[in-house]
Amino acid sequence: MTTVKACLFDLDGVIVDTAVYHFQAWRRLANELCFDFTEHQNEQLKGISRMESLELILNWGGVSLTEEEKIAWATKKNQWYLDLVMQMTPNEVLPGVPDFLKSLRENGIKIALGSASKNSKLILEKIQMLDYFDAIIDGNNITKGKPDPQVFLMGAEATGVQPTECVVFEDAVAGVQAAKAGGMKAVGVGSADILTEADIVISTFEGFSVEKLLQM
Repeated sequence: MTTVKACLFDLDGVIVDTAVYHFQAWRRLANELCFDFTEHQNEQLKGISRMESLELILNWGGVSLTEEEKIAWATKKNQWYLDLVMQMTPNEVLPGVPDFLKSLRENGIKIALGSASKNSKLILEKIQMLDYFDAIIDGNNITKGKPDPQVFLMGAEATGVQPTECVVFEDAVAGVQAAKAGGMKAVGVGSADILTEADIVISTFEGFSVEKLLQM
């Protein structure tokens, strides 16, 4: 049986799905720059930083901007996104997540967030889940994006747990790769066809228990 002392969670697509809000904000940016942006393209932005996302979108639209303009547009996009986030409620937490986190706590397993988002604390406050986490490592703390393992290694350190005793929950390929690069086990949340490098894949937290976690 595996020794698991900490679980590290990505935010978007794992705890709550804010992808639709990112999509709406990025699409507004693209439209204001006179091109369109598809949901399929939005999928390719999972797990990467705001500025990296902007670079990809500008490339798709064939738009060149100065560094100063890029920062200005990224700031605009974030404000549009935050306007949508401010309307979030606890009803948007993904199925099974609260019960699983409560079960981790009852079993003495530490809980940390490992997200590229710079708005993670605000989102967790809006969905009333901030108190579940022993540590929050996000875009405000890290200097390297996934698939670099920095965010998860910092999460392990913040909880005082060795990487080999951590399990990461991720919905993005880059996130799973980051977990594995950090010497951690990875639970993919989503499609087994996409998250092929994960140790196991679940489609939802409903029915997933600490017992199943320890059997990995």
